[in-house]
Amino acid sequence: MKALVYHGPGKKAWEEKPKPIIKEATDAVVKIIKTTICGTDLHIMKGDLPAVTDGRIIGHEGVGIIEEAGSAVTNFKKGDHVIISCITSCGKCEYCKKGMYSHCEKGGWILGNLIDGTQAEYVLIPYADNSLYPIPAGADEEALVMLSDILPTGFECGVLNGKVSPGDTIAIIGSGPIGIAALLTSQFYSPAVIIVIDQDDNRLNIAKTFGATHIINSAKENALEKVMSITNNKGVDTAIEAVGLVETFELCETLVAAGGHLANIGVHGKSVTLHMETLWSRNITITTRLVDTVTTPMLYKNVQSGKLDPKKLITHHFKLDEIVKAYDAFGNAAKEKALKVILTA
Repeated sequence: MKALVYHGPGKKAWEEKPKPIIKEATDAVVKIIKTTICGTDLHIMKGDLPAVTDGRIIGHEGVGIIEEAGSAVTNFKKGDHVIISCITSCGKCEYCKKGMYSHCEKGGWILGNLIDGTQAEYVLIPYADNSLYPIPAGADEEALVMLSDILPTGFECGVLNGKVSPGDTIAIIGSGPIGIAALLTSQFYSPAVIIVIDQDDNRLNIAKTFGATHIINSAKENALEKVMSITNNKGVDTAIEAVGLVETFELCETLVAAGGHLANIGVHGKSVTLHMETLWSRNITITTRLVDTVTTPMLYKNVQSGKLDPKKLITHHFKLDEIVKAYDAFGNAAKEKALKVILTA
């Protein structure tokens, strides 16, 4: 089969790899129908995640068809259409029983990280019963790709950890796919003010159409001063970091009001400075999280009902074998006006 293979920082290739085979009775092999590229994949390509080694097939999102199911897989059979969760969970370990699937003792975020991932013609899914979701006939599979990762990530790591509540003022730093997912799902809780900060006018304008009450281009104006003018110099109840840069995290530290929440989503490849000299007395909560995907079933219902329309995030379409071209588009989002790309086998 063909797959997108990582060969070290800045090096990738669409090349031949062995088709995966069932190794454990709980495994399934899935034929990829549609997949996508995540901002985390860009961090991998930069070398920010040293656990990803030369030869790894990248990717942790997608929908597909069961090609083969292990003898212990009871929820799925050959031919079933499925959503692939970015998080693999055994369902039995101590962490899974807490609902913390991201730290599953036998899984967690392993796809495209510690084991081969979804940017390929086929992918092996361990613990298939707990790591796949069924797709009903007639469902929009492009929209459902967004349930693999970005919607639960934005919601769990940003909105839930950030304790967004009715009437709150929130700031989302980063209007890429994850930031937009946080923007969309934050509206479940009716915040009064949603400020989105970025340096890409196209993405900011998209954020405005998706419900942002204020947009700030931090390359053109002082984001801190603008936020303080909006909030009567109090800051925001919740600051959601959705980029993963030193500058964006430290901006969040300055934006949070007393008693507020700083919810980190971004993947950080470098150390940041925690400004305890200003934060120690301000009753601020700082949270980190790797998505657990415990909210995927709930989000799925909202997509099916039409209350969430993640398909609006899709800006570009490519064939799966055009994935190198797709990386170029996604990696140059401002120039290409890219938000989320869909790759179809």
